[in-house]
Amino acid sequence: MSGHFGHCEEFALIELDPVSKEVLVKSLVIPPPHEPGVLPRWLQQQGVQVVIAGGMGRRALDLFARNGIAVHSGAASGRPEQLVQAYANGALAGGKPSCGHDHSQCSDAHAAH
Repeated sequence: MSGHFGHCEEFALIELDPVSKEVLVKSLVIPPPHEPGVLPRWLQQQGVQVVIAGGMGRRALDLFARNGIAVHSGAASGRPEQLVQAYANGALAGGKPSCGHDHSQCSDAHAAH
């Protein structure tokens, strides 16, 4: 998990078997340079359907919604595979996200599915 969603150095893209909920494919990808609105479009182009994050600001949440990507924010840190499987099983706990620095549009971390 990154300390700032918009500045994540890499994303774990994970594909699960819809029945067994086992990891089929995991790849680590480097995102394009950070600019407002770029990550939601880029992740949608990668086929992402759900983003698991420690948190993010309202503007980012709205941009993900416009790109047809669901967001689960407030997730505790952990290995991406564990977070995705917990999400798929309806057991991913959320918490109160916090940014750790003075930004009005962010909260805390990242992970993508």
